[in-house]
Amino acid sequence: MFTALTIPEMPAAGAVSYNGPSLARPVLACVPAGKLPSPAIALLRERIARIERIHAPGAADRSLPLGIEAIDQALPTGGIRLGALHEAASAGPDTEHAAAATLFVAGILARLEGPVLWVLRQADLFAPGLAAAGLQPNRVIFAEAGKDVLAVMEEGFRHAGLAAVVAEHTGRLSLVASRRLQLAAEQSGILAILIRRSPSFDDPALNEPTAAATRWRIAALPSPPALAHAPDTPGLGRARWQVDLTRCRGGEPGSWMVEACDATGRLGLVPDVFNRSVMAA
Repeated sequence: MFTALTIPEMPAAGAVSYNGPSLARPVLACVPAGKLPSPAIALLRERIARIERIHAPGAADRSLPLGIEAIDQALPTGGIRLGALHEAASAGPDTEHAAAATLFVAGILARLEGPVLWVLRQADLFAPGLAAAGLQPNRVIFAEAGKDVLAVMEEGFRHAGLAAVVAEHTGRLSLVASRRLQLAAEQSGILAILIRRSPSFDDPALNEPTAAATRWRIAALPSPPALAHAPDTPGLGRARWQVDLTRCRGGEPGSWMVEACDATGRLGLVPDVFNRSVMAA
């Protein structure tokens, strides 16, 4: 059963051997006509194809910059990597900070082109709020999925033409489930964002390991006065958020104070504020 594998020749005496990754596609000998490859060979071919998809340049290497140099420099691809799974959660009780996490995600989606699938547990999303962050409701396909949020999200990657798939998930996210979503995002090249919901912002489930490329925590901060030159004048200025990058595969965690997404989905860095690295804090 092993005769179908091509065994490489040993290097000649005195030759320099190379133990790094092969620069050529691994070769499998042809299977005789009328015979199907054994399960072991089929599995090997699938693994090789998966490795090639992961390391080949393409959708997984494309990214969307957030437009703030300090944040983009902390990300290994200079922005939110497309064809990958990302997580966003509130850094405080959902009753106070959930909207900030949702609008942070909406601002990212606003700067992509194409329709967005947004999977909900129940129909409680305020579409005009998304529009205020630049994501027009006519671009969004809302799917009310009840307890099947993750299954519907995974199904969304099988449909070509989507710019992103977003889902709101409550409760524990197993490592296996997150790996399935990450792999589906890689294979489709579609941006995947999971908004984690919890009654308690310090829920241990939010800190359990997952396969997400980045994990964000967003908290609403007091807004500044409407007039910078008149700080005592009552008014409501542009909303501010505390944006924490708690995990970044291949990058640096960090913490920044930003101005909330404007009508084009873009963030602004709060001036004269020292944004320190979480690792150094």
